[in-house]
Amino acid sequence: MINSQKVLVTGITGQDGANMCEYLLRIPGYKIYGMVRRSSNPNFKNCEAFINNDRFQLVYGDLTDSTSLDNLVREIQPDYFINFAANSFVGCSWDMPQQVFNTNALGVINCLEAIKKFQPECRFYSAGSSEEFGDVDYFPQDMKHPIKPRSPYGAAKAAARHIVKVYRESYEMYAVHGILFNHEGTKRGEEFVTRKITKGVARIYHAIKNKKSFESIKLGNLNAKRDWSDSEDFVEGVWLMLNQDKPRDFVLASGQTHTIADFVNCAFAHAGIKGEWIEAGEDVHGQYVPIPQSAKFIHKETNKPLVEIDPKFFRPAEVNLLLGDPTEAITKLGWKPKIPFDKLVKKMVAWDINEAEKKADST
Repeated sequence: MINSQKVLVTGITGQDGANMCEYLLRIPGYKIYGMVRRSSNPNFKNCEAFINNDRFQLVYGDLTDSTSLDNLVREIQPDYFINFAANSFVGCSWDMPQQVFNTNALGVINCLEAIKKFQPECRFYSAGSSEEFGDVDYFPQDMKHPIKPRSPYGAAKAAARHIVKVYRESYEMYAVHGILFNHEGTKRGEEFVTRKITKGVARIYHAIKNKKSFESIKLGNLNAKRDWSDSEDFVEGVWLMLNQDKPRDFVLASGQTHTIADFVNCAFAHAGIKGEWIEAGEDVHGQYVPIPQSAKFIHKETNKPLVEIDPKFFRPAEVNLLLGDPTEAITKLGWKPKIPFDKLVKKMVAWDINEAEKKADST
């Protein structure tokens, strides 16, 4: 390609990296370099739509290996460096805090150093998280909210936010750190609670359809409230952040909140499975009544449990409510989420039911 701009995207086997590659390849004039770590058994399922595209090239590197990042930036000379690579599962960050910090915080320093040394005009994006807000002071949260993480993951992302600001102000780099509230989709990893729910719903759907027994879905804190959006909406917001006259951090969010229990209710409803909460209390005069640990979500037709609470899935320190304020992204970036909560859940459930059907047909 002649005079094409080059974009280096990390974490392309994950949800956001893959969606960003697909988004950019729909725009003429960009050559995409997708970075992955070397592995004996890489999983490119999320990359199937673009892995063989003429404007895409697979490259190898690791956020924790500064030499590999130096080599990539020196050789590619990217115009944009979009970093979605991370240890992104909050729950496991208590089990491996040092590894999470090495990847999610020190890895960002390695990216910034490579850009500073070999391509200082490159525009850099660091993927932040609403988990940085943690023990929140007010609702909804905006960029002025104090940083108060309650997990090693949130602390690492907060450190990345600070170091991006330091490099931006010290070296006049175009470097931004987006605060992305919860975002999901059909490429979401199976260890995340939303995908665990939709895959579980698909499994139970096929068991009921074929008149077979099934195991319930085991979940932790069903009362946690999150601001959910679609990852495909967010990658557009990220690209807008990278193409402003001056670098600035933004919050991307829907501005609405739902509990894990709401996600469960919506997912089963879209699968046509009728369930009800037992021992869950009732919504009295608009006041939310927390679901106790003894509660179960029961299949109305068979009285079998569809969802049960397992204390082992509770976090050492829980973030009970996250609600983002996307006002500045809407007014200053011209960005707006297009896919509402209900449509997002419906899409994920339909995808996983179809995936389960294809798996059944192949066995």
